Amino acid sequence: MSGRFDEVLERRGTSSLKWDGCRQFFGTDDVLPMWVADMDFRTGPEIVQAITARAADGVFGYSLRPEAFYENVIGWFQRRYGWRAKRQWIVGTPGVVQGIAAAILAYTKPGDGVLIQTPVYYPFRESILGLGRRVVENPLVFDGRRYAMDEADLKAGLQQSSLAILCSPHNPVGRVWTGRELEAFGDACLASDTVIVSDEIHADIVYPGSRHVPIASLSKDLRGSTVSLYAASKTFNLAGLQAAFAVISSDGLRLSFNATLRSLGFYGSNIFGAVATAAAYGKGEGWLEDLLAYLGENLDFMEEYLSTNVPGIRLVRPEGTYLAWLDCRGLGMDDEALRSFLLSEAGLALDDGPMFGTGGSGFARLNFACPRSLLRIAMSKLAAAVTAGKGRSSAGGT
Repeated sequence: MSGRFDEVLERRGTSSLKWDGCRQFFGTDDVLPMWVADMDFRTGPEIVQAITARAADGVFGYSLRPEAFYENVIGWFQRRYGWRAKRQWIVGTPGVVQGIAAAILAYTKPGDGVLIQTPVYYPFRESILGLGRRVVENPLVFDGRRYAMDEADLKAGLQQSSLAILCSPHNPVGRVWTGRELEAFGDACLASDTVIVSDEIHADIVYPGSRHVPIASLSKDLRGSTVSLYAASKTFNLAGLQAAFAVISSDGLRLSFNATLRSLGFYGSNIFGAVATAAAYGKGEGWLEDLLAYLGENLDFMEEYLSTNVPGIRLVRPEGTYLAWLDCRGLGMDDEALRSFLLSEAGLALDDGPMFGTGGSGFARLNFACPRSLLRIAMSKLAAAVTAGKGRSSAGGT
């Protein structure tokens, strides 16, 4: 069924942040956008049908999340992760980032430290600083091929932190943490009495050889100390429908989280988001398996193309997510020159590595959840730009 993912959609003119926001964020429309983490694919037909049927009702007042939402979330967790969540643990939130902000407000006070593992999704830092807390970095260790946690530094950082944010699977480096790694992270947090907020929005985008393990599923103690954040948005391309949720087994943590959401005015649910999520988790498994196969082929193509045609740029092959972390240090450019090169010479709108914090210098993030024809164009643009740059260098140009 890969043909459905080969369709090139016209997303310009649809108020797409990824496509129509290029002029605002990059200063030009004349680029191929591969930055924002949404997919250039239509979502599953079962989801579209569910949204269309709900729209036909014609009444869009305040709403609750339907029982099918909770039933299908619970069923999905059982089938995909082997974790039996309970209905009362599930708390709605507009988005995962809003959930992180609510957790920071609920479990820390101004001036407290919040630990993150850099390079990591940049809204973590923005939320921490914007809410008057301190960022405590626990940089990941990179051996040139794969990232790992620095456990000694983690323990030291937790002594300065009231909250630790885990990114699992990790954005942007693409690690799917093993059970052993998660146990080590969790045990360190338990020993320091640090609450864990686990961003697991990419849980379903995992490739053969890896398996997503919810950190809260590992033990009763970890379950009681963790706020797990999920959404169907990355998996099924539903980000615009604002229907994420937290899974919180601790009555105390859940009470504080709910009280904070109410204080921020986060009431109710997006009607279409709840319906779409219920349909996705209830009927979308076949579509997801087709998607994962297609994304895996995109990864294979990109890795082979870069290694053969683009000297100086290497793919850090992800175990999960549809985000490629490109090691561009072989080009010998500083970060400003690299950004200008990728944008002006290659004509690609990517996320700069430095925005992800310590460890991001010399890297860029590329979203490969697109038709292969677009990915092929992006790779050829990179190859042509690198070749032209080397030609200018050998000729004595600048």
